[in-house]
Amino acid sequence: MIRLTLERPWLDVAFETEMPVLSWAINRPGLVRAQRILWREVRNADLPVDLDVEAWLASELKARGAGDAVTFLTSRDIRAYTESTATVEDVTARAIATVGFSNAERVGHRIDRSGKDWGTVNVALCLSEGLTEAARLETMSIVVQARTAAIVDASVRLPPGLATGTGTDCAAVAAPEGQAQYAGLHTAIGEAVGRAVYDAVWEGAQDWIASNRTGDIANG
Repeated sequence: MIRLTLERPWLDVAFETEMPVLSWAINRPGLVRAQRILWREVRNADLPVDLDVEAWLASELKARGAGDAVTFLTSRDIRAYTESTATVEDVTARAIATVGFSNAERVGHRIDRSGKDWGTVNVALCLSEGLTEAARLETMSIVVQARTAAIVDASVRLPPGLATGTGTDCAAVAAPEGQAQYAGLHTAIGEAVGRAVYDAVWEGAQDWIASNRTGDIANG
């Protein structure tokens, strides 16, 4: 069970108990133990070129009493977060995502985004099943695969081809320690994770595309 709280500019995903969280988030990256994952919405004005972003974020988290939280930054309007839950057999996966493509990229290429807005696709995956270290890594691979599949299917076109992500994407996997050794596409874990993440990112992508068609391009 998780508790999700929106207090703009923060989105707080809190767990009932502390558990391992794997990510490359700006605050507390790697494999750590945490009881929450946070998003902090930012605008360009919040992050001037000479700003020490990590120190600034540490100060923001300290003021919130959340220095131990795994934390994402996003320029997407935090109110546009999406979520999806999938249950397969006895495994439940819940994915929460913020999706913006203002700095979209196609893997293997780099577009000059100097002076432009910065978007990102951030995904937090919360899993009911207890995982070994190897299964946790495999679960992350399914999260990234599902996220990328949803982005490709959304058909965000760039000069090199369809976007596969942005230059600042991040993902976090929160799951208890346990005995599950495998989390590939042939497993209930892989199916539940893939479905939840795909659906959350797909919905977020459609929201972003629709908002930009109406000229609202300041949302990540």
